[in-house]
Amino acid sequence: MMANLLDFDLEGLAALCEGLGEKRFRATQLFRWIHQKGASDFDQMSDLAKSLREKLRGKACIEALPVLSQHNSADGTIKWLFDVGDGNAVETVFIPEDDRGTLCVSSQAGCAVGCRFCSTGHQGFSRNLTTAEILAQLWYAEHSLRREFGVSERIISNVVMMGMGEPLQNYGALIPALRVMLDDHAYGLSRRRVTVSTSGVVPFMDRLAQDCPVALAVSLHAPNDALRDSLVPLNRKYPLQELMAACGRYLIHAPRDFITFEYCMLSGVNDTLTHAQQVISLVKDHGVNCKFNLIPFNPFPASGLLRSSPEQVNSFAQYLQDAGIVTTIRKTRGDDIDAACGQLAGDVKDRTRVQHRIALQRSAGRGGPDAVTVVRV
Repeated sequence: MMANLLDFDLEGLAALCEGLGEKRFRATQLFRWIHQKGASDFDQMSDLAKSLREKLRGKACIEALPVLSQHNSADGTIKWLFDVGDGNAVETVFIPEDDRGTLCVSSQAGCAVGCRFCSTGHQGFSRNLTTAEILAQLWYAEHSLRREFGVSERIISNVVMMGMGEPLQNYGALIPALRVMLDDHAYGLSRRRVTVSTSGVVPFMDRLAQDCPVALAVSLHAPNDALRDSLVPLNRKYPLQELMAACGRYLIHAPRDFITFEYCMLSGVNDTLTHAQQVISLVKDHGVNCKFNLIPFNPFPASGLLRSSPEQVNSFAQYLQDAGIVTTIRKTRGDDIDAACGQLAGDVKDRTRVQHRIALQRSAGRGGPDAVTVVRV
């Protein structure tokens, strides 16, 4: 079986090269060709010895994920649907802004956490993605955007592990992927510009702090255990006392001096000023330096939940700000293509339809990375 070189961080690639009888520095050259230049053909790698290219051709490949569709939003957001096999697909979203380009990356096909307000969780969990499947989303997005815009410099400046899945429940594949994102010979992203979002997998928050501390976002969504138990089922295993203590420990190693708490605003559920007061008490009692990101809920029928009114969201935000907590209200992006927060089930939620589309594309020989259906809305 061919080794997909997107599966390796630099250390892993060096070990592979040594196994082929090559010097370790060849791994750095190879790494740059793959991630900095987007090469997928060994013949493109002109500074590699022909003998090495022949060895690689027989044992390795650089294989992207087949693209099932690409949707372009009116606000510039782009969503790709990638085939990850066995009728499963994952979504990846690029969000352009004036001062940054952010890529929202998936870590699992589906999600096992099952938060009530997230449509991804309602589709169920299929499997963890491999390191190659995580990195392939960044590799494809970065280099296809460069081609589309006719530029050679980096377009994606920020990566957020906030797509489908709970990243810390796929820890073994996540860490090598993060290391590639941070490596100066690959994407060279700052630790402050790579964010892992978690619903609160406490043991792996502690491991992340030791192994690869990047910016951390915690999906809080409720200020007390009773409410959070109903909204974020993982809270029954790791309640708020444990979660907040883990946040305090993480700050010792974090590249930023705060934790971002994500809080989805649900009408009549978690958005009253009483809830806001409980939020203030929660973070101040535990001494966690933080900022809050209030997220307008994106309704879907199975949730039984409603979006808080703009007036209620603003009042909640003002209450937190008056207490000295930095608070922002997330601007909804890509909701016309189901690419906004909590919506990443989109084309994935009907698996029969996805399986049929994959079969059609493969039978037509359209399964490669250039097989893109572009839908502009």
